[in-house]
Amino acid sequence: MANALTIRTLRAEDKDQWAEMWRDYLAFYETTLPENVYESTFSRLLGDDPQHFSCFVAEQEGVLVGLTHYLFHRHAWKVEKVCYLQDLFARPETRGTGVGRALIQAVYEEADRQGAPSVYWLTQEFNTTARHLYDRIGTLTPFIKYARP
Repeated sequence: MANALTIRTLRAEDKDQWAEMWRDYLAFYETTLPENVYESTFSRLLGDDPQHFSCFVAEQEGVLVGLTHYLFHRHAWKVEKVCYLQDLFARPETRGTGVGRALIQAVYEEADRQGAPSVYWLTQEFNTTARHLYDRIGTLTPFIKYARP
């Protein structure tokens, strides 16, 4: 990348840029959410409750170009908590430049710092662009997800 990329935690002043990126992320998955969910999620991301999600953002020249939401939770098969990386987004014009990789690496480092032995995430089968990255930095598992109708 020609311009320096900074990975940092989310701040209150990031709200508008964060919301714009999260809307774009959700649109990719053909999803919309009511405004109160944006407000609640943003508030939780800034809070200090260890049960809530956390957020790293990627910043370049004062502009946010990516985000990731992640959560630590208990796991019945491990003594330690594990880390779930729920959302990962890089602005389309920055894809392929290392933004996604840098955000995932920041989550890996935070998991190591907190003693979590694993980080996992889900994606949809059709998300081929992201899966090219995931295939290089993660391991595809055989699990199939089911959800309550």
